[in-house]
Amino acid sequence: MAGMNLTLKVWRQNGAEDKGRIVEYKMSDISPDMSFLEMIDVLNEELIQKGDDPIAFDHDCREGICGSCSMYINGEPHGPEDLITTCQLHMRSFKDGDTIYIEPWRAAAFPVIKDLVVDRTAFDAIIQVGGYVSVNTSGNTQDANALPIPKADADAAFDAATCIGCGACVATCKNSSAMLFTSAKISHLALLPQGKVEAQERALNMVEKMDELGFGNCTNTGDCEVQCPKGISLDNIALMNREFLGASLKSEK
Repeated sequence: MAGMNLTLKVWRQNGAEDKGRIVEYKMSDISPDMSFLEMIDVLNEELIQKGDDPIAFDHDCREGICGSCSMYINGEPHGPEDLITTCQLHMRSFKDGDTIYIEPWRAAAFPVIKDLVVDRTAFDAIIQVGGYVSVNTSGNTQDANALPIPKADADAAFDAATCIGCGACVATCKNSSAMLFTSAKISHLALLPQGKVEAQERALNMVEKMDELGFGNCTNTGDCEVQCPKGISLDNIALMNREFLGASLKSEK
């Protein structure tokens, strides 16, 4: 199969204080079987050979697990395909002669470090105040069958736990809300016995930290669920709101 000729318009920005700009690159003979990140690798090799600064972008597992490859592609988080991350996107999703716009996440809580790389440590801060259990699970671990869990709860917890923290929900939300991410982290623990110990303080602390870090409010437009590469459900936001309300009422007594 013949390779494709493409025009890339890539956001280049040297740090949060730099104004940034779109830079155009022409690419030729790109295999449709390349992944999107492999295509950027090829471009970077060409830039390095010319003595130019390569495009900075995050990547790690390249298996759709870590979420670090996040970027906007033609205005969509992770590109035009559903339920995949950028590293799982292949060039066969585009056509010969296409112009592709590549940009970083846009959110005040995710400042640009360089080019397509943004600082998502705000997510880490939310996890640190509640995304854990303190139950001692070492040494005297119980058999999994010792604590029966309804299958519906187990399935819902597993679905919530598939969140990879990529930030697509924040980037696509008009308010840059982190409600879907935070609710997924609260839900997968709240639905399991081990997560009940810190349930009250977890909901309060994680929501408080989310607000403190400058994430916006949820207005239920649903873009976060649509663009999430793991299909995290809005139902988790409803569960989080219930947990938060219950914890707030208890704390006032």
